[in-house]
Amino acid sequence: MHAIEIRETGGPEVQLYVEKPDPGQPGEGQILVELAAAGVNFIDLYRREGRYPLPVPCVPGEEGSGVVLAVGPGVTRFAPGDRVAWTTVLGSYAERVLVPEDKAIVVPDAIDLRTAGGVLVHGMTAHFLAHDSYPARAGETVLVHAAAGGVGLLLTQLLKRRGVRVIGTVSTEEKERTARANGCDEVIRYTETDDLAAEVRALTGGEGVHAVYDGVGAATFDASLAALRVRGTLVLFGGASGAVPPVDVMRLLWGGSLTLTRPYLEHFRATVEEFERRANAVFQGIADGTLTFAVAGTYPLAEAHRAHTDLASRATSGKLLLVP
Repeated sequence: MHAIEIRETGGPEVQLYVEKPDPGQPGEGQILVELAAAGVNFIDLYRREGRYPLPVPCVPGEEGSGVVLAVGPGVTRFAPGDRVAWTTVLGSYAERVLVPEDKAIVVPDAIDLRTAGGVLVHGMTAHFLAHDSYPARAGETVLVHAAAGGVGLLLTQLLKRRGVRVIGTVSTEEKERTARANGCDEVIRYTETDDLAAEVRALTGGEGVHAVYDGVGAATFDASLAALRVRGTLVLFGGASGAVPPVDVMRLLWGGSLTLTRPYLEHFRATVEEFERRANAVFQGIADGTLTFAVAGTYPLAEAHRAHTDLASRATSGKLLLVP
């Protein structure tokens, strides 16, 4: 089979398109899947760069979808021929993937496999951000960074369904149009302001927002803290612009008894039951039209380096996929 292999951490070019042995028969609690699509996520970039631990050499990628070819001993939830999707399975940039049973879910008939291969990480992340990390309530105002990005688009929709006022940040006029069409009440182009927090406060009567959902990281962190009202919450869920340096916790006191949390998807799908509940909520929203999911680009598996370059440029709006 063909797969992407990383032999050392570094830039997009360290992703090599190679032939590798077929994984063979699945072991205890595993299923063998023929890949339909692999989602490209910022965590893939973080691992490739060495920011997150990555055993090398290895096959990268953590999200995908496909058709079950075989099941290992002890597997009870799947059978050959099932259409499945998964998350947090290292090795997903490959034509065939061994997937632990508890990391996979059956894809409903109403959802095509390419959608399923890209929607779970962004969709479930948006779901736990809106429902668990900071469960915003009707009438509250929040700030969503990268509102035209993969998570931002879905998160805004979930927040608007709950009656929340959403201020979004974007980088370009085109992304502003996308964010507004997706439900953002106000949009700030952070590339055109010298004081993002001041603009947020001007839109909130000087008080600031109840919460900030920040997946950008280093470039926005200070403004995110400064944009919060007293007892506000900063949900830092990514570092697209780089890792946030160590923080003096006294900044939370002087900012107004603020709360800072750094969640991770794996901790919000810790059991099969929670995974199925969260994933099925996303699938149901896509199926009934209450959630709109956009694939921004589809790349051949061999061009994983180009997909990573495009994602890192933040010029895309929506999800990027790799297909065999």
